[in-house]
Amino acid sequence: MSDQMLILVALAGIFLLLFLVIKTKLHAFVSLLLVSLIVGIAAGMPLGDVVTSIQNGMGGTLGFVAVVVGLGAMFGRMLEVSGGAERLAQTLINKFGEDKAQWSLGITGFLVAIPVFFDVGFIILVPIVYGLARKTGKSLLYYGIPLLAGLAVTHSFIPPTPGPIAVADLLGADLGWVILFGVIAGIPSMIIAGPLFAKFISKKIHAVVPDYMQVEEMEYDKELPSFGLIASLISIPLVLILLNTLSGVLLDEGNTLRSILTFLGHPFVALTIATILTFILLGTKRGYTRDEVQEIATKALEPAGIIILVTGAGGVFKQVLIDSGVGEVLGEMMAGSSLPPIALAFLIAMVVRVAQGSATVSMVTAAGLMSPLISTLGLEGPVLGLMVIAIASGATVFSHVNDSGFWLVNRYFGLDVKDTLKSWTVMETLIGFVGFAVAFILGIFIS
Repeated sequence: MSDQMLILVALAGIFLLLFLVIKTKLHAFVSLLLVSLIVGIAAGMPLGDVVTSIQNGMGGTLGFVAVVVGLGAMFGRMLEVSGGAERLAQTLINKFGEDKAQWSLGITGFLVAIPVFFDVGFIILVPIVYGLARKTGKSLLYYGIPLLAGLAVTHSFIPPTPGPIAVADLLGADLGWVILFGVIAGIPSMIIAGPLFAKFISKKIHAVVPDYMQVEEMEYDKELPSFGLIASLISIPLVLILLNTLSGVLLDEGNTLRSILTFLGHPFVALTIATILTFILLGTKRGYTRDEVQEIATKALEPAGIIILVTGAGGVFKQVLIDSGVGEVLGEMMAGSSLPPIALAFLIAMVVRVAQGSATVSMVTAAGLMSPLISTLGLEGPVLGLMVIAIASGATVFSHVNDSGFWLVNRYFGLDVKDTLKSWTVMETLIGFVGFAVAFILGIFIS
């Protein structure tokens, strides 16, 4: 098959994927598998090879992603149930003072979303926003936007949250670089889209607690854990993974310390250590029975399962593109583009995001399309970490009515669609563009 026909097959596959997700409302997991089958057949692959590609793509992706996302979900659920998120917020607000509560909420969101899913973190912490707004008479957005920005930045940029985990695996990026660049890009993104934007938008839109959301603050059946314990537990996997990456740069191969740090800093080992410590220090040591801890961990895997399967299907799409020869042609075409790879990655993710809404689907689709370019250009090391941040940034911008996060904020803050677009959508877009700008500038020096 000619290169032009293979490009047409790829484009038709992307449009079909968008049609299935947007118009027919077919689940993203099934849509990605179906499109992968059709692209493989249309590209002229033998039928048996199409099935083999699907199996290899799913197995190769889930071998890493399932373990990391599963452990991360259990770790986050234990933090949620124990009141760890609440403790972080209370301590930081007390430390900063109510006059700087915006900053404390932004930092809280930034920390909480490392182990806890975005929507869960928001629902747990929104009563604090309600309480501050009632007490001060300020708009809900004055406190809510910084919290949302902190949660959204980490959810998009910093592993072990599922999005960057999935993209890093599909691109072959080292998680240590992703964490490092995620923090570097995330901090200015959180500041600009959070406290700074909140001060502006809260003067334009005065949101009050809606009547149907008169919720009480969560009651925990045990005393809240200490701030130091929660901060330490969140830091453990991040520090171990970063030490693994830095040891590969600073220490010679064969060095004993490097071997130890490489082992301890592998995401499997780092997250296993952190999760077990969480079970003990936030579970059994605080009065939960072993059966209760087991039940909490099992419950955590329910939402993780959907993310794991969609990511696996993204791996299938990538594998079929590569095995069919479409990937090689796409890679050569992209390599001939005048756009730098980081900018190209951002734009692809942004287009898919605007079209179909799901950040996860946008990320895995963009990563699947970009992976052949990595092989073509021989990209490796830190630049792959920047590409992950670029894709995550593109999958964050322009959240609108086809994104579940849009409606979550719309309901909890009692906004109409117009004001949700002015607040939430602009906040998400600021995060995406600032994150991309940081990644692009770093890419100039690193690549």
